[in-house]
Amino acid sequence: MSTLTAAWTRFYAVVGRYSMYRLVVLSLAALAVVAFVLALFGLVAPSPVELLAAYAVLAAACAATDVVAHRILGTAWRWESSLITTLILVFVLRPTLEPLALAGLAIAGVVASASKFVLAWQGRHVFNPAAVGAAVLTVLSIWLPDLGASSWWVGSPYLAAPVLLLGFIVLVRTEKLRVVTVFVVIAVTVAFVRTSMQYQQAGLDVDAVQVFWQLLWSSPFLFLGAFMLSEPLTLPPRRWQQFTVAALVGALAGWPIDLGVISLGQERALLIGNLLAFALASRTAVRLTFLERVVLTPSVRELVFRAERRFRFVAGQYLELEVPHPHPDARGTRREFSIVSAPEELPEVRIALREGSQSSYKKALALVEPGERLAVTGVWGDFVLPARPSAPVLMVAAGIGVTPFVSQLRHLRLSDQDRDVVFVYVASDAEELAFRADLEAAGIPVIVFTRNEPASLPHNWQWARGVRLDAAGLLQVVPDISARHAYISGPPGLIADLAPALERARSITTDAFSGY
Repeated sequence: MSTLTAAWTRFYAVVGRYSMYRLVVLSLAALAVVAFVLALFGLVAPSPVELLAAYAVLAAACAATDVVAHRILGTAWRWESSLITTLILVFVLRPTLEPLALAGLAIAGVVASASKFVLAWQGRHVFNPAAVGAAVLTVLSIWLPDLGASSWWVGSPYLAAPVLLLGFIVLVRTEKLRVVTVFVVIAVTVAFVRTSMQYQQAGLDVDAVQVFWQLLWSSPFLFLGAFMLSEPLTLPPRRWQQFTVAALVGALAGWPIDLGVISLGQERALLIGNLLAFALASRTAVRLTFLERVVLTPSVRELVFRAERRFRFVAGQYLELEVPHPHPDARGTRREFSIVSAPEELPEVRIALREGSQSSYKKALALVEPGERLAVTGVWGDFVLPARPSAPVLMVAAGIGVTPFVSQLRHLRLSDQDRDVVFVYVASDAEELAFRADLEAAGIPVIVFTRNEPASLPHNWQWARGVRLDAAGLLQVVPDISARHAYISGPPGLIADLAPALERARSITTDAFSGY
């Protein structure tokens, strides 16, 4: 593995130790500290006192609204959600010490937090909460200008580098880097064309380089993309759908449509994108009733649930399961799990996890008793098989990375589909080969990489005796890889090791994880 690849692998592993929500909170908090320091030197629009006042008012408004709403609904308060909304609004609205404008900030905070519960469909909010609060305040300012409006002062050249760095960390964790890149490219390009036309109409010379850098570093596009557009709960589940939403928001943010008293730019553009996302996909929060734990290997357990109502997913996708518990660690109260069961098996839903981690989440999940209900906040993922059934497929699974493949193989069997599949299974030892029965039932050739030789392998299975699992080893056991669509689910290090061989495949789809 190259030095660069090894560094990237370590970076991904470190980022993966934190929940998405905790990482966003830490990134926004770090950005707030940077902004405060810049304010001390007069390098950003607000003064230090104005920043502190805005934060105090917004924090009180958002937290109070969330606490009241959760108490009414009988659910646990998610402080991370309140803090994320607060910090985003600090950068989007105009910090001030004026009494009426502070009242405007409070109104925006209350509206933003309330929108999570009022503007929701089957348990999930439809719109980005901070965008709702900012948009409502902007509309109110038409009649009451002293309340203030969205100002997007975060679009400062002094904040561009911190936003870029911290946003990059968040996007790596949420796996939305490509989606937000599409948004930024379209937004900057459209804004560049619009600005150039305005210069020409005014009879002014256009310095293309200066205009480009001004739009990139002095506009709110980076912040809007990294911390608002990337919110998973307001994005559709499939990547092509997310690209479509990103393109629409980018076009509207880059060229705001003037409606007279208001334009469809920035947060209003995001709200329109949220509407498109809602229209593109079924967005539902599902309650699961826990039924039982099944011991699969010395370290792997399968959890069986019953969904209260049917929901849509494609074999290979993952869900986010919330397990509320006191004093959660840095990874929070939500975790993503590949769905093990097939869509045909609903309302039964199965996931699997490896024991051994001492995270607060896994400890809480281990204490869940049959009959208890847990919430699924959403289903996402593009780790799905090719649409053409005749396309040959290579599946490479490492350890618990076998789970999305089990769902796919169960789906193929239950829907009577016949595909050309070769399966490469990597495990620490033979006793850790989970879901053997499902792989045997699929009737596909399986190549096993373990330290010790498994006992009594089926006739179409083989143990890769003496073969090292690297790029050369993969080419040795799968010589026709160039004719196959490759799918690999496992730790980033393994994916990096196999990359030279996988690049020969017709396509590569990865499902990297840093541990369940």
